[in-house]
Amino acid sequence: MISGVREAVVLAGGEGTRLRPLTNNRPKPLLPVLGRPCIEYSLRALSSAGIEVIDLACAYKGKEVVNQLGDGKALGLNIEYAFEETPMGTAGAVKLLERKLPEAFVVVMGDTLMDIDFQKVIRFHQEKKAMVTIALTEVSNPTEYGIVGLDHDSRIVRFKEKPVQAEVFSNLINAGVYVIQKEAFRYVPEATKFDFSKNLFPKLMEMGHPLYGVKLQGMWKDIGRPTDLLDANIRMAERRGVERRFEGISTEGKICATNFTGKNSRMKGPVYLGENVALGEGAVVSSSAIGRDSRIEAGVTVTQSLLLDDCLVMQGSIIRSSIIGQGCEIGSGVTLNSCVLGDEVTIDGPIELEGRTLE
Repeated sequence: MISGVREAVVLAGGEGTRLRPLTNNRPKPLLPVLGRPCIEYSLRALSSAGIEVIDLACAYKGKEVVNQLGDGKALGLNIEYAFEETPMGTAGAVKLLERKLPEAFVVVMGDTLMDIDFQKVIRFHQEKKAMVTIALTEVSNPTEYGIVGLDHDSRIVRFKEKPVQAEVFSNLINAGVYVIQKEAFRYVPEATKFDFSKNLFPKLMEMGHPLYGVKLQGMWKDIGRPTDLLDANIRMAERRGVERRFEGISTEGKICATNFTGKNSRMKGPVYLGENVALGEGAVVSSSAIGRDSRIEAGVTVTQSLLLDDCLVMQGSIIRSSIIGQGCEIGSGVTLNSCVLGDEVTIDGPIELEGRTLE
């Protein structure tokens, strides 16, 4: 453990509008990755880094977050909740908690998948005596993020929020993890919408305060869109899975599965199967994640897809590159290509749908 940093603020108030209809019934931080809420990975990683207290700032469907996470004891944490009635921006939301915060603390965006080493970021912050340390990660297309330029000592010398292509000077982006000295919040006005990347960080840089950047180690994935959530599940299945053999089932690649039933079916990893999944005769599942209590009947093919809990896919159906919400029922002879279904959607077959969003 690292001395001095024992508290983190986790911002979990986003509505996840680009993820609809998957976020119609649940907030973005509770979307599942291998059967666990996305936010749980960050919380477990924070606990492993010696963080003991979490101030969790909620807004959209905040009660669902409380019901899911409770007091945090199961994760080795003490979670305290704050409910934001009016959106105040990322820095503004933390400003509301300023009086109770210690001299240095971690801030984490709770709607991003993070299975990372927070200890490294905290240690780096302390070694550099930084005002703010921003965790960074590399992406191929940085135009949707805040990009960062570093000098030879890892001090941040340039910062640009969501640049157009002509403005891109780096593929290092702000990963939404900060270690911050409390004194930085003297520059955040009271009762004003104020963001870290748009407002506070540029202001601190302009005034000459030491801001540093450090590259993350571990798994980081933005889940802003349904395809991102699918990719997060497949990448995590590859990360957490192992090559396994099961009687009567053909397998290859990394598999995350324990308590399921199936015979004369096939899995081509990375594959995740939740508890009590049933695979029918001749079913094929490849590069996919299937939630608990789902039933995949005989002759079904599921490829590059995510099915949430309690789904039924009847005989002979084909699911490709699709995300299926909780409790959906897909009839016999249905083919879905690049579709997104909200919760409790029923599709009768035979029919072929492509590129459809249904709720």
